Order: sequence, then structure tokens, then C-alpha cells
Amino acid sequence: MNSVGRLTAVALVALLGACGQTDNDATDVFPPLDQVAERYVKLILAIGEHEPGYVDAYYGPEAWLNEVAASTPAIDALELEASTLIAVLQAHQATGTASGDVLLAQRIQFLIKQLIAAEARTRIIQGVSYSFDEETRLLFDAVSPGITEQELETSLATLEAIVPGEGPLNERIANLRQGSIVPTDRVDAVFQAAMQACRTRTADYLALPEGEAFTIEYVTDQPWSAYNWYQGKAMSLIQVNLDQPFMIERAIDLGCHEGYPGHHVFNAQLESELVNARGWMEFSVYPLYSPLSLLAEGTANLGIQMAFPGDERRDFEKAVLYPLAGLEPGATEILEQVAEIFRLMRYSNTEIARRYLDGKATREEAIEWTMKYSLSSRSRAEQSVAFIEFYRGYVINYVLGMDLAVDYVDRNGGIENGENAAERWRAYEMLLSTPLTASMLED
Repeated sequence: MNSVGRLTAVALVALLGACGQTDNDATDVFPPLDQVAERYVKLILAIGEHEPGYVDAYYGPEAWLNEVAASTPAIDALELEASTLIAVLQAHQATGTASGDVLLAQRIQFLIKQLIAAEARTRIIQGVSYSFDEETRLLFDAVSPGITEQELETSLATLEAIVPGEGPLNERIANLRQGSIVPTDRVDAVFQAAMQACRTRTADYLALPEGEAFTIEYVTDQPWSAYNWYQGKAMSLIQVNLDQPFMIERAIDLGCHEGYPGHHVFNAQLESELVNARGWMEFSVYPLYSPLSLLAEGTANLGIQMAFPGDERRDFEKAVLYPLAGLEPGATEILEQVAEIFRLMRYSNTEIARRYLDGKATREEAIEWTMKYSLSSRSRAEQSVAFIEFYRGYVINYVLGMDLAVDYVDRNGGIENGENAAERWRAYEMLLSTPLTASMLED
């Protein structure tokens, strides 16, 4: 914390008492929530001026963007602004602003968590470093569980027993996957078909905003596999990275994750339900390094299972995608078994990110770990480590975010069994349109 320090909620409440204010007129002393929201948006936009890529999406007033671009405060001033707004919101909590209104209370708590992340990001920009777990706690409101090498070795031993052939395990799995590589000239047809199926299945349960749409671009030389650039007004640009061979299972994965009911729908729902319907302008800006990302990535990954539960994905791939790709389904059953074991190893990438970024593993050791426990080629492992180097603790959002989202939907919509799809989709929709963070999901 800087030398000025954070004005605490206790201090603000004391100020209220000194002024003779009651809970009902507390906002006469400190800013009302909508004003805090506007200051928050301008704060995030200003941090984005200091760190390109920090603002993932913005669809608020252009005047605010122009104002910030014309006169961007120094980064230490932005740290102080974040600290001040946190104290203001804590005072709102202490004086009962949201008394009896659950959604309003969630709004305030969500904003506090987002501001804690913004405050931490300003410090990181100024050169402050944190341990991996402390960084993710501050930026994403979550700390990922670990996984031991013994646990990973147990899963590898199981894979060794079920994957046919001789030689290194990653090469044997790669051989099984050869029949799933989509020819380059058929990638677009396969991906478009997958996207349409993801959209149709999502629309069966969710009311999509009128006029929503997306465009697709194919790119190379990026640290990510695909990216949704939300444009506002229910429009998205979805980019797919073709640095690595396009496996047929990526079509459904990316179609659901980046599109329906993933990032495209997530952002459109926030815009429609919270910005347009309620006027909560804080949701008009999306800071990448914030608790919002854990919810976004978690629901996007869960969206794959929501749209294609049980065997429906395998059946769709065999009936539609393989023919479009000009391929014959090969070792799909054994690859499904492999995928299930990989699920038990899902925290391996988070664990190597923790070790690497905490200085307990070299870059080469991180690559070798990834090759061994993700059973990937060296080039794919290098891409994975490059992602860790660039986005750091962001990697926790995919697996931990999904686990928290699954738990929420299981608790509120019932365990997946094919008989309660509507209830599960209602619970899923709540995640797409409610201000929640990891710690709030766990409460």
C-alpha cells in the first residue's frame, strides 16, 4: 500500500457519525453506487492506458474513453483511487446501503473484489511482485489447489496400461490422434458447423439477445488457442489460432467456449441484463486481470458440457464433423478414456505455472513437465509455457473456474442426469447474469 494508505470503512463510518448522518442519508457524505461505478470504469480504462491488453472489452460511453485518453492519471494516483473506492464501498456495506437487497449486496461485494484486483494490478505495473498464490488471490479472488507428482504419476501409469503401442506415451497418444486432425482447407467448414450446433443447443434454453452475432478469423503466432474479442451490442470477433494442428475435438471445445454458451453469450448477457436493464455501468468494461475472468472462463468451459451432455458430443462429431472433415472416426473410445484420465490431471498446468513463476522450476523444466503430464509435443508445450509467461496466474481460471461453476450448477440445478436439463440451464444462466466472484461462489 502506498504511503497515503487506504481510507478504511471504519473511518468513513466515523465520519458519518461526526456529521450526524444516519444509514438512510449516508450517501450524502460519500458517493452513491452509480457514481462509484463511473469512477471504477474510468479507473479501469486509465489502467489500460498504462498496460495495453488490460482492458479486454469496453462498450460504455465513448465520452468516458475520450476523457481518460486525453488525461490519464499517473499509475500511483490510480492505485490511490482504487484504494479510496474500496473504502467507500466498504462504508456502503457498513451503513446498510443494500440492506434486504441480495442482488445489490452482491453488486457491492463484486465491485470491491474487482477494485482489489485493480489496486493490485497498479502495484504490479509499478514493479511489485507477489507469489503465485498471492497474485491469484488478489487478481482473481481465488487460490488454486495443488497436485502432487505422485498423483500425476499414478494417472500416467493408468494411461500406460490402456494406450496401445510401444514407445513414449505422448507419441502413442499423438498417433491415436492422427486420425482426428482436420485438413487445413476444411477447418472453417468444421468449425462453422460446430458453432452453429453450439448456438442452436444454447438457444433451446437461453433467450439470446436480438441481433447477436459473431465473426470468425483464423490467425497464427499467438500464445492462446482462441480468443473472443467482445465488441458490445451482442457482437463478437472470435479468433482461432492455427499454430498447432486443428484437432476435430477443438471444434466443439472452441465453439462452446468462445461462442455459445461461453464468452459471447456471457458478455452479451452481462451487457443486456446488468448494463442495459439495470444501468450498472461497471459491467461495461472488462478488465482481463480480475475476478470476472474466473467466472468467464469457468462458465465457458462448463458450457461445453451444458450444450453437449453425456454422449451427445461424441455422437455429433461422428455424424456431422467427421464427414465434413473427410475423416473416419478412429480411436474415439480410447481417446475418451484418455480424456477422462486427463481430467484427474487437470491441475498439472496450474501446478507448473506456480512452480515456474515462483522460481522453483526453470523454463526448460516447465516445458518438460508440460510435455510429460499433458502428453503434448514440444511445440505445444512451448506454447503453453509462453501463455504462462505472458498471462501468469490467469491459468487458474480455466480449471478452478470450471470446478466452481460445476459445483454451483450441481447445487442449484441438480447433478447432471439427463432429466433436469432445464433446471441446470437456469442455474447456469444465473452465473451469466449475476455479479459473483470465486469467494462468493464458495459461500
